[in-house]
Amino acid sequence: MSVAPRFVLAPSSVVDALFEAVRQRIVTGELAGGEKLTEARVSSEYGVARTTAKACLERLTSSGLVRRSAHKSAVVTELGSTELSDLYFARSAVEGAAVRRLAGLQQVPAPALEAQERVVLAVEAGDFARQAAADMDFHAALVDGTGSERLARMHALIMGEVHLTMGQSQAHVVPGRSSVGDEHEAVLHAVTAGDVEGAVAALQTHLERAEARVQARLVRMGQRATDDRTGDTAHDTAGDVTGRPADDVTRATA
Repeated sequence: MSVAPRFVLAPSSVVDALFEAVRQRIVTGELAGGEKLTEARVSSEYGVARTTAKACLERLTSSGLVRRSAHKSAVVTELGSTELSDLYFARSAVEGAAVRRLAGLQQVPAPALEAQERVVLAVEAGDFARQAAADMDFHAALVDGTGSERLARMHALIMGEVHLTMGQSQAHVVPGRSSVGDEHEAVLHAVTAGDVEGAVAALQTHLERAEARVQARLVRMGQRATDDRTGDTAHDTAGDVTGRPADDVTRATA
């Protein structure tokens, strides 16, 4: 007589593949903020078992990409202005500590240099998805390069939401020049020179500009929603809250 297993384990490779597939749809904006993402939907769209879909949604939740509450369906995370400010406050604390240590050692992690090269190439190619991925890798490499496992874990907790903000904004931007590569270079130059305060200041400037870009896009997205309801198709594209022209901010990542 066979005994039913106490625990059901989904093949990790299947869950990993499903997680990555759904994650890509979220961070590219295909799945919009606030959109419902149920176990039944994931199971049906990808032809997987409900247990696999559930495991995927749990990982997406822990990554900050979806939110779930008791007895309610999961929804794609949608960050408001206050939450964005808090997100970048947390980034500044964690990444600031990282560049302070790296500059003190005059140590630039090789993965950060490699990621920066990919950022530049992606910008030149006008490939926003590759640029965003390389940008994420750049910042993660700085934190990982400190050798602090705890700092890296704290950073990983918030970077899912950072990638989310990039993807949800991507669906609402037009081609333009990116300044993110130059901002990265300023950080790397200060770290290489051992300029601790300069490195922290360069990073802070970079993150402040990144937040301003995302906040400005959030305002424009809200204006578009209002215009859609009223039938007004004219949009203000004069610039962002930093006062820079719109074509200088629309493709810049964080």
